Amino acid sequence: MAVRWAPWALGVLVAVLALGPALGSGYVLRYDMVFVPEPSLRAVLVGADGFPRALPSDAVVAALSAVLPGDVVQSLALGTVFVLGVAGAFRLSTGLLYGWGDVPAAGLAAGAAAGLAYVWNPFVAERLLLGQWALLLGYAGSPWLLAAVARLASLPTGRGRAGVVCALLPAAVGGFSSVILSALTVGPTALRRWRDAGWVLAALVLVSLPWLVPSLTGGATTDPAGVAAFAARADTPAGTVGSLLLLGGVWNAGAVPPGYGEPVTVALRVLLVLVALAGWAWWSWRARSTVAVGLSVSALLGLAVALTGVVAPGFLVALIDLWPGFGPLRDGQLYVAPFALLQSLGLGAAVLWLLGALPPTPASGGGSTGGRNAPVDTEGPPRPAVPAMGRVGAVVFLGLLPVVVLPGLLWGARGGLAPVAYPPDWRETRAAVAADERPGAVLVLPWSAYRGPDWSGEPVVVLDPATKLFDRRTLWNDDLRVGTPDGETVSVTGEDTRAREAAALLDPDPDTGMPTVAPDALPGLLGALGVRYVVVSAPVDLDLSDVDELSPVVEGADIELFEVDDRHVDAESERVAGVVVASGALTLGTLVWAVIARARGVLRPDRDQGR
Repeated sequence: MAVRWAPWALGVLVAVLALGPALGSGYVLRYDMVFVPEPSLRAVLVGADGFPRALPSDAVVAALSAVLPGDVVQSLALGTVFVLGVAGAFRLSTGLLYGWGDVPAAGLAAGAAAGLAYVWNPFVAERLLLGQWALLLGYAGSPWLLAAVARLASLPTGRGRAGVVCALLPAAVGGFSSVILSALTVGPTALRRWRDAGWVLAALVLVSLPWLVPSLTGGATTDPAGVAAFAARADTPAGTVGSLLLLGGVWNAGAVPPGYGEPVTVALRVLLVLVALAGWAWWSWRARSTVAVGLSVSALLGLAVALTGVVAPGFLVALIDLWPGFGPLRDGQLYVAPFALLQSLGLGAAVLWLLGALPPTPASGGGSTGGRNAPVDTEGPPRPAVPAMGRVGAVVFLGLLPVVVLPGLLWGARGGLAPVAYPPDWRETRAAVAADERPGAVLVLPWSAYRGPDWSGEPVVVLDPATKLFDRRTLWNDDLRVGTPDGETVSVTGEDTRAREAAALLDPDPDTGMPTVAPDALPGLLGALGVRYVVVSAPVDLDLSDVDELSPVVEGADIELFEVDDRHVDAESERVAGVVVASGALTLGTLVWAVIARARGVLRPDRDQGR
């Protein structure tokens, strides 16, 4: 019972401590994390031209929001990251150390340390403060996927393959970055057998179809300028390389958690990493496991990718120029994720060493072979029945050290992840557009993607919520301007071709983000773009209510809605592409098959074991 429930109980506790107020009523808005009331599934599936970054995470959110309030869906998504991550690393640690059956108390302590370290680190904190919850969902599923791949050789074929697909469910929801991290984390381990590698590759492709097919057919492009914008940066006195080794190094200074980078906490973080690496080396040498070798290779490859944008940016630019598919490599710090899993497992092994409880060796059929009920190795120094108080104190200190060195993640990043309510004007604007059955897109002004809305409490930078508020195609500026450490600004061109067309016609002012074309020409240009409504979601100097044939519908303090005269609008109903529906149906069918097959295997383990 302890092995079954302790990981989940610890995960819930950690989720509450980390998120705190973010789990309350209202919506947490920060950078890319934008949840809105009653999101439209159809609008997500219609999508935008270019790379379909909103698939399938926003589609899943919209589907769940049909039965649950939107803020509850957000709380579930954020909580799942921590609960799933803690439980996954906990179970992977105990499974590799003791097999997949009974675990002694020392093993539970090691698993708890591994689980806590996996979600309480700079990588998770910085990606959370960037609002990349979908990416973190895939990160949380990586330990489960690695465990499923490790057990492929010891389970019946059908059950083992179903387990791999089930473990890919978080990455499937998370989207392209989650799947890429999953592939990097388990790829080298899966190569131990060509049959396993082939199935893992097939499973990765099957769960990627909702975003992979549209990206291949939609003419997606990648701006090489993103290499300089998204390269890893130093967020500690240890420099860029040292920050990456400490699992930091995010490109956005606004995503660094409060208090991180102070000399004392950095020194303790260095100590924690060294202990974790020592524990990993000890366990790897002793177990001689293919998982140990595979994850070590994954971590090294990830660090190499993370450093490429720093030490060889020209090489990365050349790759992107050669093929836009190399674009995801721009965000270098992303790829330290396997190193984070390695460190968490190493910390668990260090705890086990401190307690003097040696794990099984390969010769005795231990966790490295994937056995279900591996016997405990009795070779080596005897294990004390009751560890000395000094050992227990050291274990408690080591287990809690991830929290001590990163207090900025506590309680919603010290209140930085506080939920807010959408003003009534925003809900009125959404309802007004939803009540109109005529086709036509919504244009969002000012022509800049990110805002600092005053109504969000303590203003934070966030992707304009108006870009996801409506039940129809939305045109907005998906270009991104990023400041560099030398004080320069890098502009990364967006991927939506219709948005670029709108910018070319409207010629928005770079300072105000409002169109500079003659007011009397504006309705005709908007109508030619297929725009029926214009939303102004921030205070601006230009009053569109003075423009003829732009009728005000909602005039609130926080948002304004204008309707383009119908005679100008040249729009057809947006339809979901058949290839998007087919690819999504195939992925959903694969996941349903895996869940059913896995459930049948769990309910009938004796029959499976006898095959």
